[in-house]
Amino acid sequence: MKKRFRAIFGCVLATFMILTGCSGGTGGTEGEQSEGGQMQGGSGAEPFEMTIRHTQVGADKQRRLAILEDVVKQVEEDVPGVTFTLDGVDSDVNRKEKLRGEMAAGNPPDIFDLFGSPDSKVYAQEGMLLDLTPILEEIGIHDSFTSLDPFTYEGKVYGLPLGGSGEGFFYNKAYFEEKGWQPPQTFAEFEQMLADIKADGKVPMAGASKAGWVPLMLTNHLWSRYAGPDVTAKLVTGEAKWTDSKVIEAFAKHQEWVNKGYFKQGELGFEYAEYTTQFTSGEAILMYDGTWKSSVFKEGQSGEGMIGKVGFFNIPPVEGGTGDQTALMRDVNNGYGFSASVADDPRKLEAVKSFIKNLFNEEMQLRGLVEDGVLPSMKLDEAVLNESITDDLMKQIVAVLNTAQTSFPAFDSLVQADVTTEISNIQIQKLIGGQSTPEQAAEQIQKVQDEANAAVQ
Repeated sequence: MKKRFRAIFGCVLATFMILTGCSGGTGGTEGEQSEGGQMQGGSGAEPFEMTIRHTQVGADKQRRLAILEDVVKQVEEDVPGVTFTLDGVDSDVNRKEKLRGEMAAGNPPDIFDLFGSPDSKVYAQEGMLLDLTPILEEIGIHDSFTSLDPFTYEGKVYGLPLGGSGEGFFYNKAYFEEKGWQPPQTFAEFEQMLADIKADGKVPMAGASKAGWVPLMLTNHLWSRYAGPDVTAKLVTGEAKWTDSKVIEAFAKHQEWVNKGYFKQGELGFEYAEYTTQFTSGEAILMYDGTWKSSVFKEGQSGEGMIGKVGFFNIPPVEGGTGDQTALMRDVNNGYGFSASVADDPRKLEAVKSFIKNLFNEEMQLRGLVEDGVLPSMKLDEAVLNESITDDLMKQIVAVLNTAQTSFPAFDSLVQADVTTEISNIQIQKLIGGQSTPEQAAEQIQKVQDEANAAVQ
């Protein structure tokens, strides 16, 4: 069995290496940053170095980076001699290229941005991740998280979620008020809004599909409406198929919206940053995205001009849809992992413990929420939480999340890596570009799904 897992792991890494390819700041005198992103401790103790791979790059993630830098400075005060190098990499590049290659070579960074399911379980099988279970018990926070399931393998914890997220539509409140609109309550009402926005000469929905995961956020929600919130999990067990009529209906609906011109023209050539710009400029009235995007609409950020002018709503119920029609994508799948090799160096292990203590606590969870719009991944006192939420957009987001009776995880946390590659690197672009029909796309994805399912039986 161990050999079979090792073979599967190798194939997964090889596939992603072939087919692919949510910096540091200044510190004080005790932790000044040198060239190359190093955070240098001021202690006279024997020096040692550690690397933190993070994905807080770009203008809209500066607040998130500032939180990380504050944690690093505190760890340097707590652990004499440690010098950190902050290695900032785009999240998609980190997950699909750099980290996979480093894991295959057996030399991941000491601390790194880690996607929970399925990545952490694959790496844990190979013994590449540090078992955090005894550390969490020692610190006393093992039961402090809303869920550790995405980072748990065979009863042991191999990573920690930094925050939570949900997905839905951000909308231009000024435009809605001008129209006398409220967030749509039915799918038919929503589609009429799209048609009316198009007739006004506006772009109904922002579009940027150069990276497949961006449009797939919406497609994932559509097939969860049509075929049910649990359908993606059933694809992995074979209980459901991509070629099922309800899943194809979802693909067809997305393609229909493309053909009607409801997305920004040329979306296949646009990066994720352009996605945000279409909305903040007022060109697009709606933007389907994760709740993390709320950080853009804060002082000093790219969407500062829209403070107080943005709302949030869930996709309304689909007539004839399967299962809970209030369900939305919600998970705690983004976080940090630690190299198993840290256990061989007591000083590095002590630094990891300090890092966890200083990052995963109520203060930092609240900072992430208030400053950056990241939902907490730890259990916080409800009164403290409510008192901390001061802006109207975040209040509306929390209200929408609380209204949803159930949730579902993002598809790429459930299906196998090869399936994710097939749908996000090939089929969604072909569907959007009119090079494939919904039926043809579903057939190709199902072929890869069948192969992936057979490989683990």
